[in-house]
Amino acid sequence: MASQQPQPGGSMSQPGLQQQSTSIQQQQQQHQQQDFDPVQRFKMLIPQLKESLQNVMRIASLNLAHNTAIDNGIKSSDTSVQRFDKSLEEFYALCDQLELCLRLAYECLSQSIDSAKHSPNLVPTATKPDTVQTESMSYAQYLGMIKSQISCAKDIHNALLECSKKIAGKGQSQGIM
Repeated sequence: MASQQPQPGGSMSQPGLQQQSTSIQQQQQQHQQQDFDPVQRFKMLIPQLKESLQNVMRIASLNLAHNTAIDNGIKSSDTSVQRFDKSLEEFYALCDQLELCLRLAYECLSQSIDSAKHSPNLVPTATKPDTVQTESMSYAQYLGMIKSQISCAKDIHNALLECSKKIAGKGQSQGIM
C-alpha cells in the first residue's frame, strides 16, 4: 500500500488518500478476479497444499517416533500427540479444492473451444468499426447463422417431442402404467 506522509499541519495529504483508496480498490478487484479464475485459485492453493503435505509428514513422523518409544518401553502413553487424521483431512480438503479448480478450468476451456468451433468468425462491434478484421463476418451473415442454429434447435425439440409421444403411446397401448 502507499505510505502517506503527514503534512506540516499534521493532516494527511489528499492525493495520498486517493492513491491509497485506489490501491485498495485494485487489490479488492484482483482478489475478486482470483476467486472467479480457477487457474489463479489453483496457483494460490499449491503452496497451501505443499505446506499441508509437510505438516502431514511431520505429524506422521512424530506419531511414529512416539509410538516406537511407547513400544520400546521408553515412554508411557500419557503424553498427547497431534492428531494425524485432522492434518490428513486438511490435506484431502485442499486436494478436493484443487480438483474442483481443475475441473472448472477444463469446463471453461471446453466452452471456449466449442464457442470458437460453432461461431469461428467474429462480428465487428458498433463501437469499434475501424478494427474490422478480414476474417470477421457481417451482421447479416451472423443473423443467418443464428437463424440456422435456432431452426436446428427447433428441429431437435420437435424430434424429442415426437419421440416422447411415441413412447407414451406405446406405454398406454400395452397397458403399462
